[in-house]
Amino acid sequence: MKNLKLFALCTAVVSLLTLGACSDEKGEVKLSAEQEKAMSERLAPAGEISLVGEVSNAPAADSSGGSRSGEDVYNTSCKTCHGSGMAGAPKYGAPEQWTARLEKGIDTLYTHAIQGFQGMPPKGLCMDCSDDELKASVDYMLDGSK
Repeated sequence: MKNLKLFALCTAVVSLLTLGACSDEKGEVKLSAEQEKAMSERLAPAGEISLVGEVSNAPAADSSGGSRSGEDVYNTSCKTCHGSGMAGAPKYGAPEQWTARLEKGIDTLYTHAIQGFQGMPPKGLCMDCSDDELKASVDYMLDGSK
């Protein structure tokens, strides 16, 4: 029992000495300009925040600098729901599902595509799509559903 107490006391002393030696750093850490720049780049946010009004007329994120076609937007952003009819979305190629919607007018369809409607989120979650690109995707789906 005496040996166990002595072992515990020695372990405690060694632990305290080790902690004391490790916590020797005092004061402020100084970084070089290069280290400061590298740290800032690592900690920078991945993207930028845009307000809704700024996004609605944002240019397309197309590498060529031009607008994407309605078919391109459909294939990259709309097809998931409109290809399968997910969450009540009218299916591409099913004219009977588009008739009642089209009776409300093309401008209403455009507005729903841009602002969202019922189960469809605004812009169908294609936040880098311009309003004109979304309108082109609506036109593409209507043309393919005649």
